[in-house]
Amino acid sequence: MSMADALSALSAVKGLGRIPHGAQVLASVPNLKCLMTLAIKLETAPDASNEALKCIANTLLLSEPARTTLLSQDIDGGNICIELLQKSATPENTFLSSRILFLCTASPHQSASFIQSIVETKRTHFPGNGTIIDVIALKLDDLIASMQAGIKMSRDAMTDLLKLTFNLLIHYPKLVPSELQYPALAGSPDDQKVMGDFWNSRLDGILPSLVRAFQTIPLSSPNPLTSPLTHIIHSLITIPVDSSSRAIWFGTLPHSRPTTPQLNSAEPTTSSLTGSSHDDQSTPKEHIERAISSVIPAGRRSFHHSPLPDSSSTADCASRAYELLDMTLAHFLPGDIDSDDPAVRDLCKIDGDTSLDEIVCPLVLLITRLCLGDDDAKTRIRQWLVPEDLDRTHPLEKRADLLGRCLRLLASVYHSRLKDSMGEMLYAMCDSNATTLAGYFGYGNVAGFLFHKGVVSAPPVSATSGAPPITASGLPINPITGTVEHPSENIDMTDEEKEHEAEKLFVLFDRLEKTGALPPSQNPYRKAFQEGKMG
Repeated sequence: MSMADALSALSAVKGLGRIPHGAQVLASVPNLKCLMTLAIKLETAPDASNEALKCIANTLLLSEPARTTLLSQDIDGGNICIELLQKSATPENTFLSSRILFLCTASPHQSASFIQSIVETKRTHFPGNGTIIDVIALKLDDLIASMQAGIKMSRDAMTDLLKLTFNLLIHYPKLVPSELQYPALAGSPDDQKVMGDFWNSRLDGILPSLVRAFQTIPLSSPNPLTSPLTHIIHSLITIPVDSSSRAIWFGTLPHSRPTTPQLNSAEPTTSSLTGSSHDDQSTPKEHIERAISSVIPAGRRSFHHSPLPDSSSTADCASRAYELLDMTLAHFLPGDIDSDDPAVRDLCKIDGDTSLDEIVCPLVLLITRLCLGDDDAKTRIRQWLVPEDLDRTHPLEKRADLLGRCLRLLASVYHSRLKDSMGEMLYAMCDSNATTLAGYFGYGNVAGFLFHKGVVSAPPVSATSGAPPITASGLPINPITGTVEHPSENIDMTDEEKEHEAEKLFVLFDRLEKTGALPPSQNPYRKAFQEGKMG
């Protein structure tokens, strides 16, 4: 059979495998083994070899039992795909191998032993006898260059490689003895562990490549938070921030205020295995939601520092994350628009059937972890958001900048998860101190968040909170509004005008009492009558 015939035959098989019944047939041990053998033997004919891999990927997408079958000793498809990933010379090769491995590692219950094996096994054919973590790190660096060069399918390849990475980062620490990052979680069952709670040093080697990708891949426009950047953020959230990894996270050179990077037009994705959805278990939404509700500081460990390019000395994840948040919210919340305006939800739907919660929460969570893990990063982010020379003559929540957008989100009704995670981010950058938080942003803007934290009244003003009591020009700051406090002006009113205003207040309180919105005991007019203060 010629290579052309092989390609035609495999294309026909791929077409049959697009439907569930066809996938069930291909999911048998003999058929999967045959397809895997063809993928190897047809390596000299990349198109035919890739068709065989597409048949396998489609089968795994439509048949979960096939994933376990592929990993069985009869086929050993997982390790074969790692070798194919290691040898991949094009983004399409990398994409197909990564997609198969991603599907095979999606469920730790089905692939626990495989995940543990590939993370711990050194691969003799890989330079330096590295593990799967080293293979992924090398391929990430290759794909950064491919994306920058605009090579076809490089964006899709990195996306699926990062999905595989995320699976390993969240599942492996739960499968082996790992370092607890938060003492209060001691004794927690595995199904209650939130990503970032536990870490294992065998995964350390992935951080430098993830940071390089975070810093350097071309950004889409007008919304920069698209794949694969979103998947990079998902993976970074799982990795602790501490002193031993500080140089990787934040670089070694002095830091400056972030500047908005150039946006590139979104590169169209061209990958399509069969026309089937790529969304099957493709986003770590549940893990992100659990992490948002349990933001915790990272522990300490020693990271293996892999050789970094010269640009690493200037890489600063705090600056990059702040830039991305500023750009993203400026796109979805232009000007001083209210966060609950229907136009905001309509804009999210243009980017897909999604919400502002799903788009922005992971980035906000990453910034929160940076603040909790590094004091310098926390201080810098806070100074960028609320600089000493901030104009406090107008309401902070009305500003048409990142600060105003963050504060308006704290009052959001429609974006409840983002509202909570934004509050946690601001709380973390204010030393996790209610008084400091109220001092920087005004108690009125953060009262709702603090109420859910158990702070039911304005925290006392403290000279040690770090929040400025006066502006840079020496004007006092109102602790409720966070704006400049102006001396109250005396309003001259005639007795008749005063009586008229009193009548309006009486009617208002009477209506509130009758509707049940105000208890009778809290009606100031009723109190005054009962105490004989009104004639």
